[in-house]
Amino acid sequence: MITKRILFCATVDFHFRAFHLPYLKWLKEQGWEVHIAASGKLDLPYVDKKYDIPIQRSPLHKANLSAYKQLKEIIHKNQYKIIHCHTPMGGVLTRLAAKRVRKNGTKVIYTAHGFHFCKGVPFTNWLIYYPIEKVLSNYTDTLITINKEDYKLALNHHFKAKNIEHVHGVGVNIEKFHPVNAIQKNQLRKQYGYKDDEFLMFYAAEFNKNKNQQLLIRSLELVKAQVPNVKLLLAGEGPLLRECQELTAQLGLDKMIDFLGYRNDIDSLLKMCDCAVGSSIREGLPVNIMEAMACGLPVVATDNRGHRELVLDQKNGWVIANQNVLEFAGRLVSLAQNRELGVELGLNSRNIILATYGVQQVLGEKSTIYLNYMNEMEGVLWTAH
Repeated sequence: MITKRILFCATVDFHFRAFHLPYLKWLKEQGWEVHIAASGKLDLPYVDKKYDIPIQRSPLHKANLSAYKQLKEIIHKNQYKIIHCHTPMGGVLTRLAAKRVRKNGTKVIYTAHGFHFCKGVPFTNWLIYYPIEKVLSNYTDTLITINKEDYKLALNHHFKAKNIEHVHGVGVNIEKFHPVNAIQKNQLRKQYGYKDDEFLMFYAAEFNKNKNQQLLIRSLELVKAQVPNVKLLLAGEGPLLRECQELTAQLGLDKMIDFLGYRNDIDSLLKMCDCAVGSSIREGLPVNIMEAMACGLPVVATDNRGHRELVLDQKNGWVIANQNVLEFAGRLVSLAQNRELGVELGLNSRNIILATYGVQQVLGEKSTIYLNYMNEMEGVLWTAH
């Protein structure tokens, strides 16, 4: 009997706590021995062995050389049957470290959570990241993409991975993220200190250049005259937090924007809100938007491949082209002045998630990939549970 031992690798261990616990749990239930290699000291459930290695996001950081050497040692020592890597640097270092063991039958899976090269990004992104991903596809047995645009790009550009698959993201817990009725919504608002008649918008994201919260702040400046009871709730931390707070003060929006910091209660915050917003420049398939949709919220978001995949104009919200602050503000005003429209669009949001993006649907897609490799290794039919 083959020892079913699998290694997961990413830049930081929080990635697994945030996105992959249901899949680690499933693997344990199937009798797998699960190992994790990433930077960090989190105690993760469903994990038999965890390696804290110094992977850094910056490709040029000297610690990545040490991380590569440690990964190579771990891989050769433990004789994994499957290695599944995530995040850009986790994917680069792991695939390089696993080159030799692939010749002995180890299968290497890489999930691209949104290529850094895509339609609309600067040419330098293509110049830097495209050749890296193209070359490393030669050392990949299955390349998993999480949106249609990346899937087509990998196929059309003839990436050399043996298999190229499209999986619908990391899945949303539809039991945790769900709509509430009007009474429950008002109870949550009272708990958090908001009024029943306020129009609450929500965005959870790190404060960085890509997430682009400044667009939301400037949009609110245009909204406030027509919707004086509007409030924008921004959850998260990051390098541009102070800059966004200063812009808020400069525009006189202090009473209309709440900076919530890092939160563990995103589901409750979403349930009391009227609308989700997204301002990012680049997305793979954004979990924050999927969670908002699962809670029955309409969405107004900037135009990128991840938002386009989830938000359908006039069905569950709007996608705003060219970072157009004026149009963004206009859509927000429409929702604030027509609550029935928001409810209708929000219901469609929930139905989109239920149809395709729930954890169980995504688990089915991922488990098929794992089980196919075990079938190949053992020559027997494994049945998914």
